[in-house]
Amino acid sequence: MIQLTEAAAKEIKKIKADEGMGDDVPIRIGVKGGGCSGFTYTFEFDSKPSKFDLEFRSEGLTILVDKKSHLYIDGTVVDWSYSLMDRGLKFTNPAAKGSCGCGTSFIYEPNVSESSLPTLQFS
Repeated sequence: MIQLTEAAAKEIKKIKADEGMGDDVPIRIGVKGGGCSGFTYTFEFDSKPSKFDLEFRSEGLTILVDKKSHLYIDGTVVDWSYSLMDRGLKFTNPAAKGSCGCGTSFIYEPNVSESSLPTLQFS
């Protein structure tokens, strides 16, 4: 699941209104390889969902995430920063091991519990 904070939803709705987009136009959040730390977040408006998308609702907005990206960002909360130094979207991703100063790049660490690791047998 992907969630938006109230502040993020407010700013995204404002951008959509400024661009003349209808309320029915979903946002797409994803991940692509690259950036300073290995992966970078993507954000865009997309009116064409595909069969590979998952759909979420948060703060009155529809969020599309392709299934592959969802593996890396499940549980992410998207906020909006009003700081002069880093104004814009902020991603809080529980699977991110670290990030760089740009705020859009992260290092992924899978959530692997000890119980899911294979057991070695010695004879």
